[in-house]
Amino acid sequence: MENIIKVIVVDDHSLIREGLNRIISFEEDLMITGEFSNGEELLKNIDIKECNVVLLDINMPIKSGIETLKELKAVSNEIKVVMLTVENDRKTIMQAIELGADAYILKESAGAEVVNAIRNVYEGEKYIDKSLIKVMFSDFKKDASIKNNEKDNLNFLTNRELNILFEISRGLKNKEIAEKLFLSEKTIKNYITSIFKKIEVEDRVQATIFAIRNNIEEYYKERFK
Repeated sequence: MENIIKVIVVDDHSLIREGLNRIISFEEDLMITGEFSNGEELLKNIDIKECNVVLLDINMPIKSGIETLKELKAVSNEIKVVMLTVENDRKTIMQAIELGADAYILKESAGAEVVNAIRNVYEGEKYIDKSLIKVMFSDFKKDASIKNNEKDNLNFLTNRELNILFEISRGLKNKEIAEKLFLSEKTIKNYITSIFKKIEVEDRVQATIFAIRNNIEEYYKERFK
């Protein structure tokens, strides 16, 4: 079958590896091409030609997921990395994103979330587990050091663009936003291109971080009250 996404699983728990293997085995367009118990094993044995996406545990012995992520991206920026973790604090999420993680999902998430993350990053998108959005909102609100000096850019957005950015920040994908607003996916994509340009970001993760940092939830309510 053409366009099979080759996936490598890295986790120090065999049961987690087995579970991910089982989830992926049901998907015709996904295939496990390697399994490793720690980051050091991965970096010593990885075959770049046989890997499109790495599912990488963040908490491992010998070499942590964060260290492995940094070294893996230095080897090849073409390989997409999905971070798997039980950690749900903003600091860890931001660190992984800054080092080049393409997705960040919780281990407790449903299998569909893992599969969606793999497909999204393979297509060049960034992905954050929907369950983490609320955590990020909460932590940013508690962080008094975050300054809203970017908020002026929100004023450049039309009402429709602000609406779409708000939905992106809640974790909705293009198809879901299109269905909610009764618009085509192509129209949503065009709006998103305009939004990214106005707020000076490159992808959905950066847009989500921008929105959260500038308290879009309250700004949105104020604009549409």
